[in-house]
Amino acid sequence: MLDNVSDAFIENRCFDEIQIGDFASMSHTVTQRDIDLFATVTGDINPAHVDPAYAETDMFHHIIIHGMWGAGLISAVLGVRLPGPGTIYLGQNLRFRRPVSIGDTITATLTVREKKPEKGDVTLECVCVNQSGEAVITGEAYTRAPKLKVRRPKVVLPYVRVERHGRTKALLDRAAGGAPVPTAVVFPIDPTSLRAAMEAMQAGLIVPVLIGPKDGIQEIAKAIGADVSSLRLIDTADAETSARRGVALAKAGEVALLMKGDLHTADLMHAVVARDSGLRCGRHISHVYVMDVPDYPRPLLISDAAVSISPTLEQKAGIIRNAIELAHVMGIETPRVAILAAVETVNRALPSTIDAATLCKMAERGQITGAVLDGPLAFDNAINEAAAREKGLTSPVAGRADILVVPDLEAGNMLAKQLTFLAGAEAAGVVVGALIPIILCSRADSSSTHIASCALGVLMARAGALR
Repeated sequence: MLDNVSDAFIENRCFDEIQIGDFASMSHTVTQRDIDLFATVTGDINPAHVDPAYAETDMFHHIIIHGMWGAGLISAVLGVRLPGPGTIYLGQNLRFRRPVSIGDTITATLTVREKKPEKGDVTLECVCVNQSGEAVITGEAYTRAPKLKVRRPKVVLPYVRVERHGRTKALLDRAAGGAPVPTAVVFPIDPTSLRAAMEAMQAGLIVPVLIGPKDGIQEIAKAIGADVSSLRLIDTADAETSARRGVALAKAGEVALLMKGDLHTADLMHAVVARDSGLRCGRHISHVYVMDVPDYPRPLLISDAAVSISPTLEQKAGIIRNAIELAHVMGIETPRVAILAAVETVNRALPSTIDAATLCKMAERGQITGAVLDGPLAFDNAINEAAAREKGLTSPVAGRADILVVPDLEAGNMLAKQLTFLAGAEAAGVVVGALIPIILCSRADSSSTHIASCALGVLMARAGALR
């Protein structure tokens, strides 16, 4: 095999240097990001590229691999390795043999079969295989090889992030399609939380009931240019009193959602979980993030990253049930639940792996229903099919998770924030398991996070009203 690409330089092979039988290869793993980039650059908005509803169809697979990687990956071998820089690509004759999915690793190998010295033309046999060694593309490429030697520094390509949040928009569109939900906004005495409540109202999602110091709320409203004169405003002295009042409204059926304002999560949740006056209903109360990650082909639910600090086995079962319920409300009929740990094997030194295995057995025995569970799974094995295959993991969950169940709050909180701030994910979050859904956002969250979280809570509230 030819390897004329060093770490720092690329170098071609002139026509006279090329021998019959010479070959070179390149590999690439297909991702959702690749598809988004292809559609953006070409303007090709064929639903098979950009509509998630096509993501499991053969048409999707054939169009993506054959349009993008059939010519693209083969062209990369020609231009970088054999013959290399200076090559003129004259044409190709390709036959598409098998479908290709997101997560498949395709290796293109080009072998010299014919040389024509008159013009320096070279014909190469092309074979693209998947990670199982199955041929997905075969054919020939016709080139004119360079006559002059070229050796150039390798160019480092920029990383291009695709900020695509179509799933968040779909969530908002769906939630905006019904009657606004009465919502207790607890202690909105800062611009961020009051503005979020007003924007959610303007989007047709909620009817806010503002609870907090009347003068303070009106002062903030004036500062941000918001008109709250038509809203119900309950005057309370402090955050603790505001939280209790919001919970009382929920118990009385006057509101169907709670929304956190400028108070600590613990202060709000203390009122929520109070034994006699709170919103307990016999279930474990937990938080679920819904992440719209640009490079991931489906919504990703993460739980629990905000409420359950170090959950027990039984509490983890409750966390899973809550996440499954939310997934069902979102339209995911049979969510794939990955129970995360540091490794994918059971190890008594890592209690999270034992809990994961036990939870899977509980699901087998009908103690957890409505989803498919697998664990323990390391994060890469849960969300990346190629990584799962590398470890020999075969399950309907590995590499394709809809729900990630984290070992504890710290792991979940760090994971969710990394996806948001490093991977460009849009986040929404809601507390599930109480009498009504609870929207928890922080001042560091973007406006879109606040609105998306409201949309999520609205869908949950409406689903609760239907049950």
